Amino acid sequence: MNELERQIARRRTFAIISHPDAGKTTLTEKLLLFGGAIQTAGTVKARKSARHATSDWMAIEQQRGISVTSSVMQFEYRDHVVNLLDTPGHEDFSEDTYRTLTAVDSALMVIDAAKGVESRTRQLMEVCRLRDTPILTFINKLDREGREGIELLDEIEQVLGIRCAPVTWPIGMGRNFRGIYHLETGRVRLFESRQAAKSGEGELHEGLDDPQVAQALGPLREALEEELELVAGAGHAFDRDDFLAGRLTPVFFGSALNSFGVRELLDCLVEQAPPPQPRATTSRTVEPQEERFTGFVFKIQANMDPNHRDRMAFLRVVSGRYRKGMKPFQVRLGKKVQSTAAMSFLASEREHTEEAFPGDVIGLHNHGTIRIGDTFTEGEELK
Repeated sequence: MNELERQIARRRTFAIISHPDAGKTTLTEKLLLFGGAIQTAGTVKARKSARHATSDWMAIEQQRGISVTSSVMQFEYRDHVVNLLDTPGHEDFSEDTYRTLTAVDSALMVIDAAKGVESRTRQLMEVCRLRDTPILTFINKLDREGREGIELLDEIEQVLGIRCAPVTWPIGMGRNFRGIYHLETGRVRLFESRQAAKSGEGELHEGLDDPQVAQALGPLREALEEELELVAGAGHAFDRDDFLAGRLTPVFFGSALNSFGVRELLDCLVEQAPPPQPRATTSRTVEPQEERFTGFVFKIQANMDPNHRDRMAFLRVVSGRYRKGMKPFQVRLGKKVQSTAAMSFLASEREHTEEAFPGDVIGLHNHGTIRIGDTFTEGEELK
C-alpha cells in the first residue's frame, strides 16, 4: 500500500442529518471532544456563557441557537482522519444541506427518542437514498422520558424504509436510565450524568451478571432481558454489505448531552463506514487512488472571518493529493488558478493546509470566479 492509498484508507467523511433540536450540534461537539479537537464542549443550551457550540459559529446561529452554515470540522480518532460536515437543520437552508450531502461518503442520522422520525429527517433521508449513502443512527436523549426502543426501530423501518440493526440497547430511560447493553459483546456501560462523572461515559462492565451491574439494574434487569429477546427475534443482524448499500443502518442509543453512548458510535464509524468512494463524472468514474488531483466545489460561504469580507469555496478532494502552491485547472473557465492559501477547518478556526487527500475538504479563497459545482483537476476536462 503506497502513501496515497494509506491516507485514503484512514479517511471517513460524513455529515450529520436530523430534525432541528434533535441534538445534532451537541453530538457534533461531543464527537470533536472524543477526537481531541476541542477541550471543552459548550452545548447549545449554554447560551449565556461565551462558549457557543463550535459548529454554530456565525452571529445568526448564535442568536437563534441553530446551525446555519455547513461548516467543516476535521479531527483524528484511532489513527483515522474524520471529516465532519455540519449540515443546517432548519428548513430555510435546505439547498445548502442537500449540496453538502453530495460531498460525503456516509451520514449519521440523529433521532430524538421522545419524538421519533420527524419531517426534516424524512426529507434528508430521501436525499441520502438517491445516492445509496450508508447511514448510521443515533437515538438521542435517553436521559429524558421517551418512546420505547422497539417502537422507535419499527418507526424508522416503516417510515424511512431502511432496516435497523441495533448495536447498543438502552436500559431504562429518563429518571430510570441505567445505561446501554452491547448486543454484540454482552457488555454493559452504566450511565452517570454529567454531574456525576467528568467524562460522562460511564464504566464498562463485562455483562449482566457483574455485581455492580446487577445492583444498578435491580428490577430493570427482567424488563431488559425481555426486550433483548424481542430484539433478537425482531431485529436484524448487522451486515456490512447491506450497510454500505444504504439498505440497513446500525443503531446506537445514548445521550449526547452526557457524552453517553457516543464512543460506541464513533468506533463504528471508523471501523465500518466507507473510506472515500469513486465519483462519477459525465465522461468517466474517478477513483480516489488515481495519482492526479481532482476535486469539486459543493459550497461557497461568505463572512467566514469577521475581520475580512471574504468568500470561501469549499472543495471536496476526490482523487490524488492537493499540495500547497499547486495551480489546479478550473475546468469551467479552462485555465489554471493560483491557490496560494488553501484552508483546512475547525468550524471558524482556519489554518493553511500543506496537503489534502481524498475525502478531505479544503477552502479556496474565492474572488467571484468560483461557482458551486466547479471541478478542479490537473488538466483533465472533467465535469
